[in-house]
Amino acid sequence: MIKSVEKKAVETKILVDTIVDAIQDIKGKDIVILDLQKLPNSVTDYFIICSGESSTQVEGISNSVLKKTSKQLKEKPWHKEGLNNSEWILLDYVNVVVHIFYKDVRSFYNLEGLWADAEITEIPNLD
Repeated sequence: MIKSVEKKAVETKILVDTIVDAIQDIKGKDIVILDLQKLPNSVTDYFIICSGESSTQVEGISNSVLKKTSKQLKEKPWHKEGLNNSEWILLDYVNVVVHIFYKDVRSFYNLEGLWADAEITEIPNLD
């Protein structure tokens, strides 16, 4: 049992790192990782949130995440939303949920504020 828990934690960490790399490949901005594991009634282990400067970039980030997780980890999201308008794309990998926002939409929904009790890791922008 312990080995399977440890294995899940390692696999989840690899998934998080791969997703962050894929976001950075397309110059996603303001990447944050919210660790929700210690919060009661959380819907997943991690949220990864980032912003794009245009709907085209938001779509590009989403495509990058989908391709990199599929190619490197053989992972596909359990659920996808928002691919039609590219203002807020959600990719649900069960243990990790990725939120890719058009910058103005992100501030409106303020997920970081809603989940402020989570442990937050900010990833520096690559410029």
